[in-house]
Amino acid sequence: MRIVEIREKSVPMGSAMRNAVLDFSQMTVSVVALITDAVRDGKPVVGYGFNSNGRYAQGALIRERLVPRLMALAPEEQGTAAGDNLAPARLRAAMMQNEKPGGHGERAVAVAALEIAAWDAAAKIAERPLWRYLADAHGEAAPEQRVFVYAAGGYYDADKGLDGLVAEMRGYLEQGYTVVKM
Repeated sequence: MRIVEIREKSVPMGSAMRNAVLDFSQMTVSVVALITDAVRDGKPVVGYGFNSNGRYAQGALIRERLVPRLMALAPEEQGTAAGDNLAPARLRAAMMQNEKPGGHGERAVAVAALEIAAWDAAAKIAERPLWRYLADAHGEAAPEQRVFVYAAGGYYDADKGLDGLVAEMRGYLEQGYTVVKM
């Protein structure tokens, strides 16, 4: 089980939204495809990830430092001890080799995009939903069946105005959300 190719593309978010700090019309995001040698339904298994909005794409960091570290690993270093799947935690550790410990948001965002793709690929290889695969990987025999989530919105759009913001928040509440972040 191994990674055969990793592709990163920096793409514009293309949104007219903004908040008090960011103008999303100028933001970019890194989209990652982690292609493996595993085959399901006659096609290679591909894990997908992207970096967080509110940050710019991390293409250079991904392509110049992180991908070479992953691709330099031998297949047995990329996978589980049984060799039947990728080992996302091992891949993350390899990406962090020779990196200063600590936060550093730009690096964390780049690593996360690839780590998300690795977990996605591993779950697909195991033919399990990601939530179940993550629970199994972390020893949770009976994961929570309900998870707290909140709706986020309220981004400024000149065409929306205050009435539009209020309507957006009401819409989230009508959908069943009990907490809305604006």
